[in-house]
Amino acid sequence: MNPKLSFFALGGVGEIGKNMYVVQYEDDWIVIDCGSKFPEDDLPGVDLVIPDVSYLVENKDKVKALILTHGHEDHIGGLPYVLKQLSLPVYGTKFTMGLVRSKLEEAGILNRTLLHEITERTELRIGGFDVSFFRASHSIPDCVGIVFKTEEGTIVHTGDYKFDLSPVTEEAADLHRLAEIGKSGVLALVSESTNAERPGFTPSERNVGRHFAEVFQSARGKVVVATFASNVHRLQQVIDAAFASERKIALLGRSMVNVVRIASELGYLQIPDRLLIEPAEVMNLPPDRVALLCTGSQGEPTAALARLARNSFRQVEIAPGDTVILSATAIPGNEKTLSRIIDDLFKLGAKVIYGSGSQTGMHVSGHGSQEELKLMIHLMRPKYVIPVHGEYRMLYQHRLLAEAVGVEQDRILIVENGDVVGFRDGAAEVTGKVQAGPTLVDGLGIGDVGNLVLRDRRSLSQDGILIIVVTLHKSQGTLLSGPDLVTRGFVYSRESGGLLSEATDIAARTIRDMGEETRNRNAVKQKLKDNVGRFLYEHTQRRPMILPILVEV
Repeated sequence: MNPKLSFFALGGVGEIGKNMYVVQYEDDWIVIDCGSKFPEDDLPGVDLVIPDVSYLVENKDKVKALILTHGHEDHIGGLPYVLKQLSLPVYGTKFTMGLVRSKLEEAGILNRTLLHEITERTELRIGGFDVSFFRASHSIPDCVGIVFKTEEGTIVHTGDYKFDLSPVTEEAADLHRLAEIGKSGVLALVSESTNAERPGFTPSERNVGRHFAEVFQSARGKVVVATFASNVHRLQQVIDAAFASERKIALLGRSMVNVVRIASELGYLQIPDRLLIEPAEVMNLPPDRVALLCTGSQGEPTAALARLARNSFRQVEIAPGDTVILSATAIPGNEKTLSRIIDDLFKLGAKVIYGSGSQTGMHVSGHGSQEELKLMIHLMRPKYVIPVHGEYRMLYQHRLLAEAVGVEQDRILIVENGDVVGFRDGAAEVTGKVQAGPTLVDGLGIGDVGNLVLRDRRSLSQDGILIIVVTLHKSQGTLLSGPDLVTRGFVYSRESGGLLSEATDIAARTIRDMGEETRNRNAVKQKLKDNVGRFLYEHTQRRPMILPILVEV
């Protein structure tokens, strides 16, 4: 097959986060989303994980545009890094662009990035694509799905969605528009799979507001709500509950302050006059007249909720009788740190409302469950289904759902990041593979932390380091002073004097036994690592990183 039309993912398949997808028609490429995700425990020191865009950089003349489905970090978080490598026009809805502008301004690249604002009614001609959009309900305003129409057929990317028929705002999914798209013919449906394992329908966001109202009215102390800052619908319901219960609201956390500012300026948040107060004013008001809206619902150690739990937030304290609401579900991997924060809050005497949204009523997902995924397929009536945005088990479950509504098994394509799905004459198959994977961001470095660096970091975190400092005669290679041993994270020097003394003797003997070989400095370092390392492992069953430092005099 020599396809004119193709699709591939650089991130977001087999994982949750760092979404990035590409549709390609002949020599015209369009990128969908540019996300990031937080590193897992096996990536010590890494700040962020973004998609590997080296394949796009190699073909930058073909890449015509980047279109954003919505403003969550797993869809826009990689922009400041990727746009430094690729100069692309970026398309997104009003609220999405508000978040993007703030992000790019902070990165210092706003002035050299071309931004285009769209709505669900926008129609674009980009290369060989006719691009249109449809409104989607999600846990952030202004979400869209994207329709890519070509002479070879139509590819639809759903973005993140659920079918909330009674949303907080007027952003219900446009079922009529979806049906029209399906009626006109869809070659491939690229659909998210996050909640493919959950039966039924995802509850409406409006349900959360009712539970907020009850707690805000009955609570005797301060009410603290921790949630995702980007969930503007949730923030509005907290604001409404606070206003109805005559409570002032203080915002805690940089991202919370930033999102509330952007959302209110753009008209997505309606905040009554004088409702917001500064954190410094909280302790001057009666506890039952205060609410706190804060970040940290995933247990982030530096976020506002964690600092409140440690009693280290300078201006605000949790007191006995306060109520803390965790209005989010823990992302897999965050459970342990979040549990620790909940324990600390209980120790401070707070009443903590936590757990699954179905138990507490304080959270609903922004992603469609099984019946909604099936409804999307019914409406679109695609020839092929490509599940994305989920771990493999979710993609697999999505395949079973597609089969249940009549899609033939060989027309449901579970792919990996980098797999290229080619389309020609109405048929689809995996036609190749491109470079895809994670790029690690560490401080100002992008992609400069590789497997060797990570291996060293893991070694340091497990068994520490032993530094051997030796002074040698520059020309003769004889030992002039030392060896001196310095340890960090291996053993406590004062209590392990005998062990380190023997290791020092072994290091000195190693150099003396090498004779003239000491003129080969690399050989000296390797011999010290081997002999001292073998001794230490025999006596401690540990393998510290050994770093010989040779000083020549």
